[in-house]
Amino acid sequence: MLYDKDIREPLFDYLEERFGKSRIFEEVPMAKARADVMMVIPDELIGIEIKSSVDTYERLKGQVRNYNKFCDRCYAAVGLRHAKHIAEHIPAFWGVLCVYEDNRRVIIEELREAAPNPKLNPELQLSFLWKNELFSILDMNRLPKYRGQSKAFIRRKLIEKVPAPLLKKQMCEELFERDYTVWEGR
Repeated sequence: MLYDKDIREPLFDYLEERFGKSRIFEEVPMAKARADVMMVIPDELIGIEIKSSVDTYERLKGQVRNYNKFCDRCYAAVGLRHAKHIAEHIPAFWGVLCVYEDNRRVIIEELREAAPNPKLNPELQLSFLWKNELFSILDMNRLPKYRGQSKAFIRRKLIEKVPAPLLKKQMCEELFERDYTVWEGR
């Protein structure tokens, strides 16, 4: 039986192979919870909740709510015990990865591909950016700096003035370029 700690490294290898250019982070704060795994790819943020075979669904409903606010796509990475029933506990747009051991080798099967998240809140997603990163995106788009304004004000201006696909790409670029020795920086 695999525990959470046994799942992570093989999962990261799988994600890097599956998605290519990516940055993977663990235990990322999102609202009132933490994402087990947050992955940045060139044009999306992907959240992954791990439920090993020893985990329960007790907190999953609240976790799903938080992932839905912040992530473009979401996956549940589950042990064999949960593979048959996880779909009853997550939205239909969530993907499902089954992680199990076979002859001492960890296998990952994609049981369901994640679809775009219809509940994403772009302003909350932009809250991952630090103020200097928001200023950088303002510069890229030749917008005023809005000095003295709050991060929330700047996020709203960016959403209002920059086309969504371009803003998403720029946000992901900023997250790729960040000094990741600290996630919760500013």
